[in-house]
Amino acid sequence: MKKLLSLAAGLILGLGICAAQPGARQLPTDPAQVNRQVTLQAMNMVNNYFMTRYADPTAVKGYWARQKNYESNIWTRGVYYEGLMALYSISPENRFYDYAMEWANFHKWGFRYDQTNTRNADNYCCAQTYIDLYRLAPEGEKIRKTVSLANMLVNTPQVGDWTWIDAIQMGMPVLAKLGKTLDEPAYWNKMWEMYAETRNNIGGGLWCEKEGLWWRDADFVPPYKEPNGKNLFWARGNGWVYAALVRVMDEIPTDEAHYADYVADFVEMSKALKKCQRKDGFWNVSMHDESNFGGKEATGTSLFVYGLAWGIRKGILDADEYMPMLQKAWGALVTECVHPNGFLGYVQGTGKEPKDGQPVTYDSMPDFEDYGIGCFLLAGSEMYKILN
Repeated sequence: MKKLLSLAAGLILGLGICAAQPGARQLPTDPAQVNRQVTLQAMNMVNNYFMTRYADPTAVKGYWARQKNYESNIWTRGVYYEGLMALYSISPENRFYDYAMEWANFHKWGFRYDQTNTRNADNYCCAQTYIDLYRLAPEGEKIRKTVSLANMLVNTPQVGDWTWIDAIQMGMPVLAKLGKTLDEPAYWNKMWEMYAETRNNIGGGLWCEKEGLWWRDADFVPPYKEPNGKNLFWARGNGWVYAALVRVMDEIPTDEAHYADYVADFVEMSKALKKCQRKDGFWNVSMHDESNFGGKEATGTSLFVYGLAWGIRKGILDADEYMPMLQKAWGALVTECVHPNGFLGYVQGTGKEPKDGQPVTYDSMPDFEDYGIGCFLLAGSEMYKILN
């Protein structure tokens, strides 16, 4: 019933979203039936919705909720392309590659405002996809600006750029990927210095060792408390770090100087996630306070699924312990969030804490649609591999 109502609501709101085609195979409603085939089906539904709605990847256009114009190489779109490349890695359709290439060529393989010396990780998040595309067809121009920017980071003394934990995901994998691509450990050394600064020093250290989670930025370290008196750990913020650790560990060799440190943080985060997962498989936006805008939320949950599945597949996490919570989370995402037309529900809009980007419901349209879809595709790509 709720899915039928959502379709009607979409038409009334004039979103211009196409309904599911007659006769199209629908997703199961039982999470236990979400297998490998269903996983790929759900990923394609969600991605097809986006590629249809935003058919021109070069368009600089407003988003439904804000009605403003943003460059299409900002971080939100960068995260979408991370997900698209993950989908392409398991289902290499030419249209996915062409869509990404048209986008990258339009932006001349550069960053927001075409800045070549930006220190803001949001602005160079898109370089993760540039590197992926370069690896598929190595041509120097594709990563020329990325290399220039990374060299600037390496050759300047600053290490405190990532003052908010989202930036770890936006920026850190760029250095990890580039270090592997060019066989240059200097990029790995620099990313560790920047990560350690955020972890241990910024705001007194944004990593809470006692609880195995991260404060989003210095605004939320103690004495800041949630309404229930507990620390505020924002789901998507922690999801960004969790995903970043995966994307870094997947690139660097296991004998790299700090690989074991990344693994240790990843394992501690995994233990913390297990303690606060909701009974329905999701995580609340406020991980330790369900009374503060509690409820189902897709982006943080997707990023946690991405990391958990990778950790199990790599043997870092015990399958017997973590597989049940992983299957519950992914089953919930597929059966509760994906509309018949591929629209993704329960996506919290942009922000930095539970109250931002509300309301978060099955039908609510976030201010940006792209990054939520990217998170979902990342999760699905790892689930597809582990459900073999």
